Amino acid sequence: MATDASFKIKGGKVGILLLHRLCGTPVEMRFVASGLAKQGYTVYCPMLAGHCGSDDELKSSSWTDWYRTAQLALDELKQECDVVIAGGLSAGAVLALILAAKNPAKVNATALLAPTLWLNGWMIPWYARLFRLVRFKWFANLFSFPHHDPHGIKDERIREFIQRARASRGTAEAGNPATPGGAVFEHRLMVKAVQKLVRFVRQPTLIVHPLEDDYAGMSNATYLRDRLPGPVDLHVLDDCYHVVTVDRQRHLVVDAIDRFVANLTGVPPHQTAPYADIKAISAA
Repeated sequence: MATDASFKIKGGKVGILLLHRLCGTPVEMRFVASGLAKQGYTVYCPMLAGHCGSDDELKSSSWTDWYRTAQLALDELKQECDVVIAGGLSAGAVLALILAAKNPAKVNATALLAPTLWLNGWMIPWYARLFRLVRFKWFANLFSFPHHDPHGIKDERIREFIQRARASRGTAEAGNPATPGGAVFEHRLMVKAVQKLVRFVRQPTLIVHPLEDDYAGMSNATYLRDRLPGPVDLHVLDDCYHVVTVDRQRHLVVDAIDRFVANLTGVPPHQTAPYADIKAISAA
């Protein structure tokens, strides 16, 4: 059975919802969550349905189950906070967009970290595209995609630490060691849903994406930048891979979100790192 790894750090009346990635865990959000909590925000990192347990639990879950988890977390956070930013990593960022589209009165802005619509990063093999031909989930679940080096992490020391944690602490803390084909299939359905909804996301959006993303290429970020009708700030990290919340520029993620929320609320940001280290891309 899955262990509920959700956690909340209570702070002020500005709340930040952080949703973990597919086959991930709330633990991978802890550094960013703690950094934001130190600035006075209330931060909630829920565990998505089907995660932090067995492969069978993940295989049997659907993207609507993941969304239902996110919706319940949003409702809970909104009861405590006047302003709520829906954010997430990778697939969690896609869920955050759906929340914003369906809950315009509850979500004031979105913070998307390495948003992943398509697996087209530099480490994804060409033959992975053939999986798009799979049309049934039962057939998709006959496949499994083991996680390979560099596991979305550029810093070798951090990568080794995560691998040791995966071997000794289980899926509740380290996530699943492989992605079931059924989960990839559900992710595809979720992306189709968000593509229909993206034009309804009129709230301000922050996108933080790695230039060297090994899972999701920059086209994921630019696609959203060019189609979201609300104001978009797109920032590119130049020294990390996909899992930006734990890799070597994780402190810049905290700083970017803090500045974004400060501009949204009018409260001065708390400088945690030189912001010049993040390269901004204009919405040309």
